[in-house]
Amino acid sequence: MEDLLRRLGPRVLGVLVRRGADFASAEDAVQKALIEAVDRWPEGMPSDPQAWLVTVAWRRWLGHVRSETARHRRERADLAEPPQPGWARGQCCGGPVRWPVGRRHR
Repeated sequence: MEDLLRRLGPRVLGVLVRRGADFASAEDAVQKALIEAVDRWPEGMPSDPQAWLVTVAWRRWLGHVRSETARHRRERADLAEPPQPGWARGQCCGGPVRWPVGRRHR
């Protein structure tokens, strides 16, 4: 199985990149798909291992892209909102914010 995965990894990466994924995130998605294959395939290998890896890697990549897109939207929305009154004075939720004093984090 190890030889098969070593042979299929670059092929699957090529498919994702040709579909439009950037190389770094496609590589991460393929690695996650390979790990999942190692976990699942001892129970039984799929009839078309390359297609299985492409499907799993593509879904991992899509999940990553959707997550990043949502994060960027939230960040832009946070930047677009004006600061709430009191934040500049160090107040939150109706009371002053207390910052930890005396301990240094290492």
